[in-house]
Amino acid sequence: MSTTTVPAATAGVTGRAAGRAAGPGRPVGARRRRWLLDVGWKYLVALVILFYAIFPLLYVVSASLNPRGNLAASNQLFGVFDAGNFVALGGTAYWTWYGNTLLVSGASAIGAVFMGAAAAYAFSRFRFRGRRPGLTALLIIQMFPQALAFVAIFLMLLALGEVFPVLGLNSKIALICVYLGGALGVNTFLMYGFFNTIPMELDESAKIDGATHAQIFWRIIMPLVTPILAVVALLAFIASFGDYIISKIVLVSQENWTLAVGMYQWVSNQLSSNWGLFAAGAVLASIPVLALFLALQRYIIGGLTAGSVKG
Repeated sequence: MSTTTVPAATAGVTGRAAGRAAGPGRPVGARRRRWLLDVGWKYLVALVILFYAIFPLLYVVSASLNPRGNLAASNQLFGVFDAGNFVALGGTAYWTWYGNTLLVSGASAIGAVFMGAAAAYAFSRFRFRGRRPGLTALLIIQMFPQALAFVAIFLMLLALGEVFPVLGLNSKIALICVYLGGALGVNTFLMYGFFNTIPMELDESAKIDGATHAQIFWRIIMPLVTPILAVVALLAFIASFGDYIISKIVLVSQENWTLAVGMYQWVSNQLSSNWGLFAAGAVLASIPVLALFLALQRYIIGGLTAGSVKG
């Protein structure tokens, strides 16, 4: 009996050991398939999105370094490294347009922040007749893009210029005012939801201590709503920085043009288009927007989401 039992047991142990030795191949394969189905496909989609987003940027940078001045010669990325296009910008009015753009965009961003914050504070903290219809009107107005009113803007500035030339056509101040008026509705409604997340008890305790509405607004509310202020400033800056239609209508003379209007003239004529110069100007023009975005990045997510919780 013992001679027949031992080999059987030994065979069973050997079989189980062999099964354990060959078994891990199947679970590892199953885990890999499960990972591909649950997580791996997300990495593939992310790679496609990154390629879709980065390739145009690389193409523009490559075109800016190509001295031939056309896009057909830029099919081979970074085949040529030449800073001639960047040097050639100094012989144009590019830097004048650059300064005009920074002035208009910076003033529009600062004005949009303070005007929107003041309007949002009034709608959030005060109760007055017409408050609810006013909010509804802001919600409806922001559905229509500002470009729809370019004829009315042109006629209005043409009439204002006869009385106040500083607010007429070919005036950067007039362009700033147009941007501020067009963005006031959406900025107010965006800030209104964020202001509602600030407890009213802070205002009441400050009033008990003798604080005025101006002190409450500047010393208590404004420091607490910094994220939404940063978001509004960034959106207003980007919108005015890249605008073409309104700038083209308001600004007439070349010395008052912004980058969008001036650089378009380089590529508007198909026979004499200089895409290399245009690409070099676009690369340099992206620096202020990129720097502002990186500086305000930590506020962006909080500013966009916090206002949707309440209000």
